[in-house]
Amino acid sequence: MKMKAIVYEEYGPPDVLELKEIDKPIPKDDEVLIKVHAASINSWDYDLLIGTFQGRIGAFRKPRTNILGCDVAGKVVEVGKNIKGLSIGDDVFGDTSGFRARDWGGFAEYVCARESVLALKSSEMTFEQAAAIPQTGLLALQGLRKGNIQKGQKVLINGAGGGGGTFAIQMAKVFGAAEITGVDSTEKLDTLRSLGCDHVIDYTKEDFTKNGKQYDLILDVKTTRSFFDYKRALAPKGTYITVGGSSLRLLQLALLGLLFSGGKTLKLLGHRPKKEDLDFMTKLFDDGKVKPVIDKIYPLSKTAEAFKYFGEGHFKGKVVIKIK
Repeated sequence: MKMKAIVYEEYGPPDVLELKEIDKPIPKDDEVLIKVHAASINSWDYDLLIGTFQGRIGAFRKPRTNILGCDVAGKVVEVGKNIKGLSIGDDVFGDTSGFRARDWGGFAEYVCARESVLALKSSEMTFEQAAAIPQTGLLALQGLRKGNIQKGQKVLINGAGGGGGTFAIQMAKVFGAAEITGVDSTEKLDTLRSLGCDHVIDYTKEDFTKNGKQYDLILDVKTTRSFFDYKRALAPKGTYITVGGSSLRLLQLALLGLLFSGGKTLKLLGHRPKKEDLDFMTKLFDDGKVKPVIDKIYPLSKTAEAFKYFGEGHFKGKVVIKIK
């Protein structure tokens, strides 16, 4: 049986993405088959598309997977024989990313996924909202936890207007941060205020690492500055957490953070899809404490256009692909 999918065969700009009819995947014993209703774009998708250094790891010459998209939401239509916790008809969402050739695949009508990375979707969520949560929502959650966020702290979020940042603002409030500062471009500042930022900084006009202010916790989605800049912006016992950025900056932080922290803590967060964290995000959603920020929703046939918009960097929150 055939299905529609967005396929690419080589690294390049969004124009290399094509809508094609291909064979529908068959789930293995430890997988379920999902009829996809919505998926969303992450920075990792974009890196894999254009072929950044990080995106080419393990697949230098050509993509290891031909269908991008790891944040998915849809309905289970088939289950492998080893599946215990999911049934046909369940509405689920999760992050299918991994390093196997058959991982990813969300920008298609059907995708296979391991049970361990999926959670039941709340009936209160739309499929589009559910698809916006998995990767960036968990990066924000796990980043704040790894930073050991405490009540009463001053928290700064760099890159606060994107997917991870918009989740992090809301969750920092949940965890009791006393003061939240969001850093992003001019066009995103109103969104940051609406989500609960006490202060906003326009990075095109002000460098938060040079204004003399210090923070107990910095969660960095962009990681564009040097180790020494971030260290200067930390309070004496402060913690810096990066959840993504350029490979050069991440390498610098990994090396220098161990050698010259001087009582301040600098950490890198590894990506970890986790069902329990998806369940926690669902509870926050149902309690009205966290809502995905969705900028635009595109149909599957306009996925290349969606990637172009994503690549321009003007989006607030998430860019979602509606499959059906």
